[in-house]
Amino acid sequence: MDVFARQCLLARRFAEAGVRFIELNMEYWDTHSNHRRDVENLCWAVDQPIAALFDDLKQRGLWKDTLILWGGEFGRTLGEKGTADGTDHNPHGYTMFLAGGAVKGGLAHGHSELKADGTHAAGGKVHVHDLHATILHALGLDHEKLTYRYASRDWRLTDVFGEVVREVLA
Repeated sequence: MDVFARQCLLARRFAEAGVRFIELNMEYWDTHSNHRRDVENLCWAVDQPIAALFDDLKQRGLWKDTLILWGGEFGRTLGEKGTADGTDHNPHGYTMFLAGGAVKGGLAHGHSELKADGTHAAGGKVHVHDLHATILHALGLDHEKLTYRYASRDWRLTDVFGEVVREVLA
């Protein structure tokens, strides 16, 4: 069993034991070279374990009380000039997914530009503050009520921004 599959199994066991926050880590997703080979292998390493985790959570009645977020801090370009089969970092448009009882299943929210490279988000953009507000809402917290004053400034987990993306909620 590989590392990510083991993490998924442990995540299910932690959820059964009542652990409220569990983080899994998939290393080596940085595909500056050998992109096609590496991403195919990474996807195979993730696909079955994450599907099994979803099934396990559903079978044990934990799905409706679980929020799963999958993503990274940036996306990938479709290719770098001057390299063979490589990509670069892309902070302008990338994909994350939410799953679990708090969100609608099978929904795609947003899209990239219609240009050939598709590197920039175009419609349905979700700022990181909006993502955080939506996660907090799914966890039963109103992000605006978490505001506190410090050093003559209002602060909160979503800074003083963020709107809940209601279209993705169940």
